[in-house]
Amino acid sequence: MDPRVKAHAEIIVKYSTRLRPGETVGIYGTTLAEPLVEAVYREALRAGAYPFVRLSIPSLAPFFYRNANEKQLTHLSKLDWAEAREQQARVVILSDANTRALSGVDPKRLAKAARARKPIKDYVINKTRWCLTLHPTEALAQEAEMPLEDYQDFVYAGLFCDKKNPIAEWKKIERMQADLIRKLKGATSVRIVGEETDLSFSIRNRIFVNSIATNNLPSGEIFTAPVETSTEGTIYFDLPTARDGVRVENIRLTFRKGRVVEATAERGEEYLRKMLATDPGASRLGELGIGTNFGIQRATCEILFDEKIGGTVHLALGSAYRECRGKNDSALHWDMIKDLRPSAGRKVGFLEFRWPNGKAKILRPKGKRFVFENP
Repeated sequence: MDPRVKAHAEIIVKYSTRLRPGETVGIYGTTLAEPLVEAVYREALRAGAYPFVRLSIPSLAPFFYRNANEKQLTHLSKLDWAEAREQQARVVILSDANTRALSGVDPKRLAKAARARKPIKDYVINKTRWCLTLHPTEALAQEAEMPLEDYQDFVYAGLFCDKKNPIAEWKKIERMQADLIRKLKGATSVRIVGEETDLSFSIRNRIFVNSIATNNLPSGEIFTAPVETSTEGTIYFDLPTARDGVRVENIRLTFRKGRVVEATAERGEEYLRKMLATDPGASRLGELGIGTNFGIQRATCEILFDEKIGGTVHLALGSAYRECRGKNDSALHWDMIKDLRPSAGRKVGFLEFRWPNGKAKILRPKGKRFVFENP
């Protein structure tokens, strides 16, 4: 076994889920994730937990979404609920065999299935210790435009699995992000400025959360929830995103009174519009995230990594996290990334935070860190 896979499993069990003796943990992935599934199972058993495995065949999901009738598409069984309630922890491993497998499925069917499964999703998010991570596959490497070996190196570097003590590295990130949150305490509004972007919203009475490689692995972000009716202005998302097998590029959104009133994309615009129509909350913001993992330097069209890129921000359309005191409710949660780093032909962007006493601070990327400046 690749020692980096073993290190990955140790992070999941000892740090991300902090499994304890007697706890039940579900391990979910496709058959392509078998090496990591096995490694997590072994570590969980050594920890005294009760692990069980749910391996899926990659071809079944696209067949289901194309062929299920209306009742099958929205069905939740007693078994689904029993399984969710039995677990104290859940590990979900992304391991795509084909990143475009769902691209031919009507987005309305995907949205309908998501709405039906939302109660279980909410239960897992709020009642269990869950960890979403990734095992490198040929399909994911191809999406990232890398040979598999190079992509494996990229993934394990982003996870710190190539370090002597990966958990110690994650604790350093945790402390750095805690310091950043302390400096933002009490801020009531945010303005994002960058290429084709000037967007403002309130974060009054909202909380920044320190993402510490528990729910997402890798991590490297702090996040909060915008006030639902406060977003005004326009933003251009210059990094591509892929969702449900659909690649969407160069998204431009305009907001008025918190809701998207104009939406365009140079690629995937029809999908974008259908997702915005998922439900009333889908056209409002549920999250502001600030990427702090400067060990991840390039986009790969995999949001689990891309949203953590140091020097970027991401905004999510749809559901908000209750731990931030967010209130927006939706079956959709779609992260879109804005790069604030300087590059050829692009000026560096920034975030401007304001406090009730009139104080204002600029937060911008500089080298391999974020720095505060006066306006």
